[in-house]
Amino acid sequence: MTLNLRPAVALCAALSLCALLVVPGNFPGLGGDARLTLAVFALATCAWIATPIDDTYIALGAGLALTVTGVISSDTLFGTLGDSTVWLLICAFVLAAAVSRTGLAGRAAVFLVGGARTVRQLTHLTTAALVVTAFAVPATSGRAALALPVFLALAKALSDRKRLVVMLALLFPTVILLSAVATLIGAGAHLITVSVLWEATGDRIGFTEWLLLGLPLAVVCSHLAAEAVLLTTTRRADRRGPVHITAEQIQQHSDRPVTGPWSQAETRCALLLATVVALWCAEPLHRVPPAVVALIGAVVASSPALGTVRLKDALKTVPWSLLLFMAATMAMGVALADSGAAKWLVSGLPGGVSPAVFLTVVIVVSTAAHLVLQSRSARSSVLVPLVVAAAAGAGVNPVAAALASTAAAGFCHTLPASAKPVTLFAEIPGTPTYTPRDLLRLSAVLAPLTAALVLLFAVAVWPLLGVPLTR
Repeated sequence: MTLNLRPAVALCAALSLCALLVVPGNFPGLGGDARLTLAVFALATCAWIATPIDDTYIALGAGLALTVTGVISSDTLFGTLGDSTVWLLICAFVLAAAVSRTGLAGRAAVFLVGGARTVRQLTHLTTAALVVTAFAVPATSGRAALALPVFLALAKALSDRKRLVVMLALLFPTVILLSAVATLIGAGAHLITVSVLWEATGDRIGFTEWLLLGLPLAVVCSHLAAEAVLLTTTRRADRRGPVHITAEQIQQHSDRPVTGPWSQAETRCALLLATVVALWCAEPLHRVPPAVVALIGAVVASSPALGTVRLKDALKTVPWSLLLFMAATMAMGVALADSGAAKWLVSGLPGGVSPAVFLTVVIVVSTAAHLVLQSRSARSSVLVPLVVAAAAGAGVNPVAAALASTAAAGFCHTLPASAKPVTLFAEIPGTPTYTPRDLLRLSAVLAPLTAALVLLFAVAVWPLLGVPLTR
């Protein structure tokens, strides 16, 4: 029997650091609250990395420890649950439940994928459709669950071309993960980043600002990734020959009509979703916060007269564990900033580093972080407070640094367990899918590609959109 030493090594490292922090003579200039914060932070990070304990349980325990020791107040801990970003995500899931009930996803699949006549067209039309879902369904796991029936229909239609089915199985989670950066509600990590920036610097990134910065990156990255998937999983012979996906084939995996006249429920839901997204994008004009817009949409979507889903059923789809995790990690971020722990951590970094070099290091570390921390939200909870604190010393705009770190952390394709969408599409009974070797082959191309794209956008594109590299 092989002994797994990883938890023991991580625990020893965390306890050793805690022992060093207890000695008053060590680390001069580090206050009592900062020492407690670093100790709790180290223990929580090691627990996330090396134990099977639920991430939310660990985060709540860390938040409770910081509250009991007086580093943060109870109002700070509980107040994070009332943050507008938390309400935005709750209401977005209610809207997503309403969309899922109507069968609009099946109609969209027929509209987009049904027009494909070549393998490359099918690949890029599927990619475009998956990017659009970032506006309708929050969180990558929810989008993966919504897209699975569409993939099964495509897999059945292409059952005689196994390599194409494997390619599509890899394409779906790849695009879902990389396109999440398109919107603020694309991943819980984005909301954590926004909260950390607000608490540490006073800079608030709204839905429109995130859309302006993230959507171009999501579109470019997703389509380049689609080409990478196509070229690494298929041969030239596989890409030859026409493809034809019919509405009847997609209908077999949908319990709602995907063709014919729209029902009243479908029409109402589509109009509601379009209105909510339009109001989110027009926030600078009407000044109504995105969370309020989402709440109005959720109330309408679940209303007895106009809605398509009952409120209690929609609320069952909300990932309450994720929301509690976000709230607890937001409180941890406040403790890191207010106690001076984050500033002390980055004070020992070498000076004189150029902004481009600093940003390159941030992006490389964030890209590789999924090998240690599987949870995307946990990665942002650990990295973003440190990146924001270090950015000022390097002369880098904290907003650019935080966005770059969060976007780079969206890459998590190396192992089947690296992300929930990757796990979901890796285990489909009766359908050919990818192997760990396929993932490693793709990651060897995709990791440097996505890191280079994020760096390019941070240095050359985002400054044109109002987020300069330096401040």
